[in-house]
Amino acid sequence: MTLLRREFLMLAGASLAGLPSPASAQAYPTRPVRLLVPYAPAGPADILARLAAQKLSEQLGKPFYVDNVAGAGGNIGLGQGARAAADGHTVLVVPPNIVVNPAMYGTVPYDPYKDFEPVTVAVSAPTVLSVHPAVSAGSVTELVTLIRGGGAKYSFASPGTGTPPHLIGEHFRLSLGLDLVHVPFNSAGQAVGATLAGHTPIAFTSLPPAVPQIKDSKLRPLAVTSRTRSPALPDVSTMSEAGYPEIEGEGWFAFVVPAGTPKDVIALLHREIVRAIAQPDVKEKMAALRFSALGTTPEQSAALFRDESAKWSKVILAAGIKAN
Repeated sequence: MTLLRREFLMLAGASLAGLPSPASAQAYPTRPVRLLVPYAPAGPADILARLAAQKLSEQLGKPFYVDNVAGAGGNIGLGQGARAAADGHTVLVVPPNIVVNPAMYGTVPYDPYKDFEPVTVAVSAPTVLSVHPAVSAGSVTELVTLIRGGGAKYSFASPGTGTPPHLIGEHFRLSLGLDLVHVPFNSAGQAVGATLAGHTPIAFTSLPPAVPQIKDSKLRPLAVTSRTRSPALPDVSTMSEAGYPEIEGEGWFAFVVPAGTPKDVIALLHREIVRAIAQPDVKEKMAALRFSALGTTPEQSAALFRDESAKWSKVILAAGIKAN
């Protein structure tokens, strides 16, 4: 990410005092609010949406409910959300795919900038680079040397084509000119399983399925790709600390609304979502998922969307990544 987490938290916190009061949007919500998740149930976007729905229902006095519209890497749900009424009664919960899918698919049924307005990037989710214990590398530099040695062909597992761990892995490969083959799976759990079995000796994955294996010494972590160390793996260095500051990136989940939604409604949603994710029970559940709270402002979120799109579109083009 291009902005520091502490800047996000400081600015988001400072913005609360200056936001319009609920009276400026007192007619909202007038009916149940749909939290549209363009992915199947039980995934991280769905879990975040359900945590938020419960708190927002309590805070705003109207039901917030989750509607999963899965398919085509999120494009079906995103297309449906782009056509929804711009009145705040449809809110989408989305990962970086909202800005990377246009480069990966070529044609998508929405424009991430013309059809949506960001409310907040609520949480981030670091990626960890880990290896099977049989791999002799004990650091990122040693892994790079090993791959460049040419004695064996190396591959890396990811949760799937176009996911943040995949794109970070491709960025690692391209930036360092490595002969490294990507092996996509359908989930981070499957990617970790393949690495545990030694089928794909290297993995770029999210933290939840990897951390237990790391703590049991079944996987060796080499670095996290976030700007700062992860509380879940405090002894694991960042890529920057390992000497590769250009290899940086995180997954994240944002709340967006259809373009044209009233600004005071966006401001109210921002305030209430930030309030929801700050609740102790929500923070505890997010920590179990290895999410870190962000709560960026709409303006910061829009800037992040454009930065992420520019960065990852270059990787997608250079690597020739196409949607499956």
